[in-house]
Amino acid sequence: MTGPDPACRDPGEGNKGSTEETTEEITERDHGRVTGENAGEHKGMRRHGERRLWALAGALSMAGVAVACGGPGDRGASAAAPASSAAPAPRFDQEVGLPDGRRVGMAYVEGRGLVERHRGADKGVWSAPRLVYATATDRCESLTLEVFDRTVAVIADWGDYCYDGEPPMESLAAVGTGDLTRWDTKLTTSFDGWTEVAPEGGSGDLVFTRPSTERLTRLRWGADGFAEVEDIPR
Repeated sequence: MTGPDPACRDPGEGNKGSTEETTEEITERDHGRVTGENAGEHKGMRRHGERRLWALAGALSMAGVAVACGGPGDRGASAAAPASSAAPAPRFDQEVGLPDGRRVGMAYVEGRGLVERHRGADKGVWSAPRLVYATATDRCESLTLEVFDRTVAVIADWGDYCYDGEPPMESLAAVGTGDLTRWDTKLTTSFDGWTEVAPEGGSGDLVFTRPSTERLTRLRWGADGFAEVEDIPR
């Protein structure tokens, strides 16, 4: 640890003799008084003027040191760090990742319906919210997102008191492909909802199903979009 800057020491230290008369000055002053009144007055005035100049120079010097050293409140002062401008991460009811690094998230939004956002593999910004399905009906509890290669399948449900356990009245099957800017949707009403979605063979087609003891309810999706809902007896 280094000591304080010598320039910032107490102004009284090291300068105490700067304004005091030396023995020689006192002798000369007294000699002036004895040898002649005019000479003494001339020399006394000169001495007095010199002392005023030295005092003025000392005051200016101390003012410069005070500016250079700063006051007690200046120590450690620094500019405040700028506030972060990064946008907060969106909140989803479900979020999944694709094999190529992209991510997709969906959320139930009260009074609007189902909203989707996605982002690229470079972890850049999320896309603007896209309304996949519009409804003002109360949401149900579950939301399913499944990834099959580069295809994303969605199961969502709405109904009065559905979140409390009542059966849904609106059941949505949705599929997104490619850059995820377009979604195929199929709504089934007065239906208990899809329970599963799975690929069919290597065709790239998907099948949404709901089994029961009496029948299998099925919905196919392929390159041409959704087919009609099928009820297959057991």
